[in-house]
Parts: sequence; structure tokens; C-alpha cells
Amino acid sequence: MSESDIATRPFGTLVPAMVTPFTADGAVDYKQAAGLANKLVDGGCDGILVTGTTGETSTLTDEENLGMFQAVLDAVGDRARVIAGTGTNDTRHSISLSRRAAALGVHGLLIVTPYYNKPSQAGIQAHFEAIADSTELPVMLYDIPGRAGVPIATETIIKLADHPRITALKDAKADFSATTRVLANTDLDVYSGDDGLTLPLMAAGAVGLVSVSAHVAPQKFRALIDAAAAGDFTTARRLHFELDPVIRAAMGHVQGAVAVKQILKWQGILSNSVVRLPLVEPGEADIALIKADLAEAGMEL
Repeated sequence: MSESDIATRPFGTLVPAMVTPFTADGAVDYKQAAGLANKLVDGGCDGILVTGTTGETSTLTDEENLGMFQAVLDAVGDRARVIAGTGTNDTRHSISLSRRAAALGVHGLLIVTPYYNKPSQAGIQAHFEAIADSTELPVMLYDIPGRAGVPIATETIIKLADHPRITALKDAKADFSATTRVLANTDLDVYSGDDGLTLPLMAAGAVGLVSVSAHVAPQKFRALIDAAAAGDFTTARRLHFELDPVIRAAMGHVQGAVAVKQILKWQGILSNSVVRLPLVEPGEADIALIKADLAEAGMEL
């Protein structure tokens, strides 16, 4: 993908929600983070989402978040878009972290629906607009009701699309009808937030994927997105089927960060699979299932 292609999509098109590597004693490992970001970009990723859900942001301090933004910017900021996960369930906190991320030079912000509080749709809209007003950066909304507890209603998304800096949506709602209405009624760049729904969403007009499984097979996901974008759905469908067991391995048995760190360790990309409590590493039964899925995909680790 050329620089001009990337420039037309402020968030890129293949965007792994990157894990946050830790040292054996649980500290953030910024050196491994830089190495992983380089590996992902070398594999065809044109955006990197730093400290989103898969980055275990809920157990990172602000200083650790900022350290991750800086490490990835230094590593790949001239080759890919670096997107900072700065959304929390506290609007003031989100604004503060977003401004600090902007000062470092990140290229965009991912803002999740405020979780746990269960605000009204008016509160959700005001939350996103306040954060978007706080910097000059483009904002990607992150709609994931299974984690946030509430959806961003389709009508709210359509209203938010009028904001000049709210330019994209990570759709992890798995409601194709609702996403169709967003695509038909806004100019938002829509990204699949469910790896397995990339093909149907791109067929309807989505521009790419914010992915967990792309850690494991970035080149194949790159090929899928490029084929779908070119309208080559014969190739895209074949790749979709080939990636299905990879997606199951990464997402079907344990939390995504847990599975991906384990697989990256097997691949020799990370030195360990350490996660922070309340996450724990996979047990033997889960490992067997993950390995079986990878073997089905032709990946013997």
C-alpha cells in the first residue's frame, strides 16, 4: 500500500489492536513493544492501535499508556498511523489522556463507549463530542456493547458523524443491519471490530479492520483487505475461509490478549506470554484447543 493510499485513510486499513508486552515480573516492556510494532508493519499493517482492549489498557497507568504511545511512535510512526486508545468511562480523564497523547504526536484517537456507568444516549453523545473537541486529532468511535454494557445507538452514531473530527467507527456490535444504516447515512470510515466479519462488512463498504488476530497472520489479513477493497471477492472469500481457524485460535477460547500473547511466544516474537491480573495465562485445555485451530490453518507451532 502506497503512502498516498494511507494518507486517504487517517487510521490506515489493517490496524492490529496491539498487545502490550510485559517483562517476566509484569512491567511494561517498551523494547518488545517497539519490536512487535515493527514486525506488524513489516507484515503489511498500516496502522497500529496502542493500548486498546487487547493492549490491556484497563490495567495500565496513564504513564504506561503514554510510554507505549511514545515507544510505538518512535518505532513505526513514519511508516504507519499510530492510534492511541485514550477512552475511559470518565470524560475528564479521557480528555486529559487524549491531550497528552496528542502532544506526543499520535495520529488519531480510539474512544470507547463509556463503560460501567451505563449513560443515556445523550450522555454518550456528549462524552464523545467533548473528547473530540479537546484535540485536533481524528477520532474513531468504538462501539462494543458486549464490553461497555450499552451500545452507541445507530441514531447517535449518525449524529456524531456530523462532528468534523469524528471520522471513523470501529464496529464490534455484530449487528449488520445497524452497520448498514451507518454506512448508508454517514461518511464515516467504518472498520470491522470483529475479525470474522471483515469480509461481509467490507462488501457493504467498510474500509478495513481493527484486529486481534492480525498479530498471528498479518500478511494474510493484508491480502484479504486488499482483495476486498479491489472487489476481488473470489480471492477475498478464499482468504476468509483460510483465516477462520486463525480467528478461532485468537478469539474463540480465551480473551484475545491472552491467546495472542501465547501464540506470539510460540512464534518467537515475544519472549513470554505474561498478562496482568485479572487476566491469567491459558490452561492446558485451552492451549490444546488453540494449537488445534492453528494446525487446521497450517500453522504448526
